[in-house]
Amino acid sequence: MGKKIEIDPITRLEGHGKIEIFLDDKGNVEKAYLVVPELRGFEIFSLGKPAELMPQITPRICGVCPTAHHMASVKACDDLFKVEVPSAAKKLREMFYNMFMVEDHTLHFYILGGPDFIVGPDAPKAERNVLGVINKVGLEIGKKVIGIRREIRELMTFLGGKVIHPVWALPGGVSKGIKKDEQKRFIEVAEKAVDFALFTLKAFKDIVLANKKYVELITSDTYTHKTYYMGLVDEKNKVNFYDGWIRVVTPEGKEFAKFKANEYQKYLAEHVEPWSYIKFLYLKDVGWKGFVDGKDSGIYAVAPLARLNAADGMATPKAQEAYEEFYATLGGKPVHHTLAMHWARVIEIIYAAERFLELAKDEEITSDKIRNIPKETPKEGFGVVEAPRGTLYHHYETDEKGLITKANLLVATQNNSARIAMSVEKAAKGLIKEGKVSDGILNMIEMAFRAYDPCHACGTHSIPGRIPIKVIIYNKKGEILKEIKNF
Repeated sequence: MGKKIEIDPITRLEGHGKIEIFLDDKGNVEKAYLVVPELRGFEIFSLGKPAELMPQITPRICGVCPTAHHMASVKACDDLFKVEVPSAAKKLREMFYNMFMVEDHTLHFYILGGPDFIVGPDAPKAERNVLGVINKVGLEIGKKVIGIRREIRELMTFLGGKVIHPVWALPGGVSKGIKKDEQKRFIEVAEKAVDFALFTLKAFKDIVLANKKYVELITSDTYTHKTYYMGLVDEKNKVNFYDGWIRVVTPEGKEFAKFKANEYQKYLAEHVEPWSYIKFLYLKDVGWKGFVDGKDSGIYAVAPLARLNAADGMATPKAQEAYEEFYATLGGKPVHHTLAMHWARVIEIIYAAERFLELAKDEEITSDKIRNIPKETPKEGFGVVEAPRGTLYHHYETDEKGLITKANLLVATQNNSARIAMSVEKAAKGLIKEGKVSDGILNMIEMAFRAYDPCHACGTHSIPGRIPIKVIIYNKKGEILKEIKNF
């Protein structure tokens, strides 16, 4: 019999999980699993609720990416009630969303993923955290990271009512606009965000790309998978976070599919495994072939790297420059290296900041025409946005009173879940040899999932099996009288 190694809990992510690694009698990895044991049944919680409440209900799924659910949900409600959103409200929504993308990507780059490169993948465990990052880069840079997130989140609170669970976007528009005298503050913060994004790219080049060991790690086979890629694009096939077409490209980079949110069921299907409460999405036309990559497998990826691979470029100038440098450095499109996700995330910070600035300067955002009241009887609606962690779909059906009869959420981490599972196993097999395991090696295995910035609270919204329950009955002396197990 071989040995079992368990990383429990896994760290620096949203939600809960553990990694179970099974070694053969020679000490090499036979199998490795990323197990997601938590459950949040929001698809069931939503039944019977008024559809117009969904943009306030679904952000409660997650405290890290509530804005993504808020926006996907309200877009599904726009479609559900067949109401056209005024141009000014669309621009306000997109600006708000790009503000969110800047601050959320910054959180992951510097605090969740950053320690692995800034402090080092095999640094002592106590140093692989935000304090270790600040100690390495200096207090002033630490203040800059905290400062830009604070300023953006203050503006998000001003518009959204709350930054954690916004209550701002409504079917047909938004509840609050921006006055001309308030616009100046948005422009000021947007300009700071652009400067900060470009500073972050320089920091990545100086700390990561200048380190030959890190570059070899990023481009190593241990962290490489050739899969399909999915992302939202505009009419010119440029990356867009708020709206557009869902585009899928093959492992060779050729367009495989391009569709709107209301067509997702033609292209995507869900697979279930008994060892995890997360579902595994795959391309229906290719089929589920197991946890293998390549063109014959329906597994695909979403999130920053996938969005860049699925697009023909970025829609803003500085981001486009960084995009071109990214592919020129890594040998052309598509890039299959999982750890390159961090570099792609920095490019997206630049794009989000530039788009934030463009929209903050747009005079139309000060218009008072920010909502059209829905008048149609609802029946079915679809919404999609690019969450920081990837493509996010909301699909609702209602009765004639507008009460939810079905809610289907295809969450970013579900889209990535099969590739994440493969990444964890491949890293374990590539790093553990003859039973030799160190804390640094275990962290490098965690790096395989951490690059995707998974959100397990979002991903585990439905039940593939039963929750294990054990009830213990004690007497007054504290002695166990009976144990009842239910698996």
